[in-house]
Amino acid sequence: YRTLMAADSAVMVIDASKGVEAQTRKLFKVCVMRHIPIFTFINKMDRDANDTFELLDDIEKELGIATCPINWPIGSGKQFKGVYDRNSKEVMTFADTLKGTKEGSEKIIHIDDPALSDEIGEEFKSQLMDEIELLDGAAEEFDLDAVQHGQLSPVFFGSALTNFCVEPFLKEFLRLTPPPLPRKDAPTGDVVDPCSEQFSGFIFKIQANMNKNHRDRIAFLRICSGKFERGMEAFHVQEGKNIKLATGTSLMADDRAIVSEAYAGDIIGLFDPGIFSIGDTLCTGKKHVQFAGIPTFAPEHFARVTQVDTMKRKQFVKGMEQIAQEGAIQIFRDLGAGMEEVIVGVVGVLQLEVLEYRLKNEYNVDIRMQTLPYEHLRWVLNDPEELDIKHLDVTSDTRAIEDMKGNPLLLFGSPWSINWAEQHNEALKLSEFGNLTF
Repeated sequence: YRTLMAADSAVMVIDASKGVEAQTRKLFKVCVMRHIPIFTFINKMDRDANDTFELLDDIEKELGIATCPINWPIGSGKQFKGVYDRNSKEVMTFADTLKGTKEGSEKIIHIDDPALSDEIGEEFKSQLMDEIELLDGAAEEFDLDAVQHGQLSPVFFGSALTNFCVEPFLKEFLRLTPPPLPRKDAPTGDVVDPCSEQFSGFIFKIQANMNKNHRDRIAFLRICSGKFERGMEAFHVQEGKNIKLATGTSLMADDRAIVSEAYAGDIIGLFDPGIFSIGDTLCTGKKHVQFAGIPTFAPEHFARVTQVDTMKRKQFVKGMEQIAQEGAIQIFRDLGAGMEEVIVGVVGVLQLEVLEYRLKNEYNVDIRMQTLPYEHLRWVLNDPEELDIKHLDVTSDTRAIEDMKGNPLLLFGSPWSINWAEQHNEALKLSEFGNLTF
């Protein structure tokens, strides 16, 4: 989620046999909120797939965005013959490869070339011609302006594992994707031009203990305008003071490199001695800018977490807070409770295992974890003085909690419980996102 806040365009990969999945819908909401371009790659065409028209219809119905196929598949699974490029009117034939280790042989044949029938078979060619005619008459026309405003998604078909049609997709992606987009100064609403000479950027991710030998913390900065230079000074808006950006780092897997210069659209890692938080703004110039905070997204899995050894409370609190600051987990507690027992919310179940492992290996803390029967979380937008969530008319599987900042929230066991709460408490205002400022 946080990475999408730093991105200027997104690639949506869809399994041809499954269509749009639940997690895709959640990620897509972020793109819709920001109106960024979305490029769709329908993957695994070399396996049995759903009907192609049904896949496109699924995207349009589930996500509410129009689609425009740039290429078109010929068959699927064992009968997958290749793809047809609608612009060049050429067919790229499919030949199985060494599963990602080597590119296979590909032939490019024009749609009018008689050799195409010999290559893919007369039956598949006839079917392709019928589908092309239907596409040309009924499909959305390509509109670059609509693409760049997130209203139309170009669709590509291929097989990533076999390297088929990946390179053509990436070339089109680079051609169609916009340059770094301008961001808004939240207090004034003024647009910050990426070409401005004044440096600005925001922190969208923090990672602690990337190097266990040094217990370091890296804050990832998305540069929005100007130029970063190693050793420069910048104003930390949330702290209200100038700080020196001694070293910028670029990271790729386990590799690190020192960055001396970086520009709008680049992402660099800054050493964090504990002064940065997700959403913080850095800038230079007389007129300071402040970018909108990064929204918090509702987790889907919840567990009650307590420490085994109460003598290690300090390490437990420090570990929980630092991992939460990274955004990997969210911490909640019962109204008015302390940190002795907390409720942890995560997007995926694996993150609970990662939490337990990191607390044990990085902070030497053993924990007990009990999963909770809740599936949905909603932020309460009402003023606490006007609405006391302790006295709401809710179902038995609803629980009132608060986050570490004291903001009230409700945990629900099912969508039906959410509907009940909204119908029986007319003044109640709920949101699926926290800290939503755009």
